[in-house]
Amino acid sequence: MYDRKSGTIHTDVQYGGGFLKTLYGTAFGRLIMPVVLSTPVSRIGGIYTDTFLSRMHIRKFIRKNNINMEEYEERKFRSLNDFFTRKVKDGKRPVAEGDDAFAAPADSKLSIYPISEDSHVLIKGNEYSVSDLVGSKEVYDEFHDGLCLVFRLSVDDYHRYAFPADGKLVSSRHIKGRLHTVCDISAAHRVYQENSRVVSVLETENFGKMIMIEVGALMVGRIVNHSLTSFHKGQEKGYFRLGGSTIVVLCRSDVLTLDEDILEHTGKGQEVKLLCGERVGRAI
Repeated sequence: MYDRKSGTIHTDVQYGGGFLKTLYGTAFGRLIMPVVLSTPVSRIGGIYTDTFLSRMHIRKFIRKNNINMEEYEERKFRSLNDFFTRKVKDGKRPVAEGDDAFAAPADSKLSIYPISEDSHVLIKGNEYSVSDLVGSKEVYDEFHDGLCLVFRLSVDDYHRYAFPADGKLVSSRHIKGRLHTVCDISAAHRVYQENSRVVSVLETENFGKMIMIEVGALMVGRIVNHSLTSFHKGQEKGYFRLGGSTIVVLCRSDVLTLDEDILEHTGKGQEVKLLCGERVGRAI
């Protein structure tokens, strides 16, 4: 992974690795996987993380992941989920300037793929067609030869996300799915097409029609989007409740030119670490 801020390359550290290794990497884990990944179990996990009892995990989580709490609003958290949906202080996520700038929708690790019926998106060692993610093969009619931008959030990232450009919301729909994790350890298993996700069609002022997809992960399943009909770049679109999740943005071929460092490192197969609001590219 290339850290754009520091200019260094390093390995992304994932929280909860021991449990995931057991679940995905052992015979016992594969045996109990259907139960662990079931909707009732996921809901129970979600209920617990909403209770005051879950607060006991917050301090350990902060220490384990070296989270800089000076970036966030100072307040007491009611639960673990309340902590996950914490807000940054004003000015900590400046939005890329210029009407032609395309901004990162979240603190995340970016990968980029071309869009065509023959190509597939490589996500954690698995290949998926774009139509699987969107839930429709008609996506190729408008986005053929375009770009698929995958913004992967780690569990320790800021879990609020924003619009990458100015525009209006055309439509939004929720696709139910069976929950799986997005971490590397689960590379041998299909991930995204079984996940709960929200697919939004956006009509932007400088990039035309785009599709933005929020994807849930293990024991997340709760994607909260605000009710908006129009929006501006950097405006909060919503937030994920608990866990590492992912945002996918589809753009047409003739609307966006990516920054050179992003092209360089994603071309080498490296994810690029970004902050919400940071420039990814410019309108053509």
